[in-house]
Amino acid sequence: MSSTTTQSVTLVAATVGTGLMAGLYFAFDISVMPGLGRGDDQTYVTAMRNINEAIDNGLFGLLFLGAFLATGVAAAQQQRGGRLDAARWGWVAFALYGLSLVVTAIVNIPLNNQLARAGADAAAARSRFGGRWALGNVVRTVACTAALAALGRALTLHGRAPAV
Repeated sequence: MSSTTTQSVTLVAATVGTGLMAGLYFAFDISVMPGLGRGDDQTYVTAMRNINEAIDNGLFGLLFLGAFLATGVAAAQQQRGGRLDAARWGWVAFALYGLSLVVTAIVNIPLNNQLARAGADAAAARSRFGGRWALGNVVRTVACTAALAALGRALTLHGRAPAV
């Protein structure tokens, strides 16, 4: 496989992975959380616990971290290949996706863990969890969507510019 082909494949993989993550976060923003919000406290807490347990799997982990790693590799490949404009957009995407990882690590995962350990008072658990988790998720959605746009720009520039 040629260097240009490898660069293209990596950039496409990063873009698809980032798009899937942006879509997952967006689905929570516009359907999962509003839908759960319509239920009673016990249903809300039970459903979120179930979702958090179900999403903790190898395929999600591969996508969650793989998209980030692929984005960094793609940006580095663009830079090494002399496609500096595409590389810049790749690094922007890498930073934005990295922001979503940081938010996940400092907001969403700790809240998921608190919810898993919460006692029988579902109303209190929901109160401590819901608003902060949803706000963190909105930040992840915006960051991943912006990263996706940056990767789209990198793809366009990759296709236009000859390697130096």
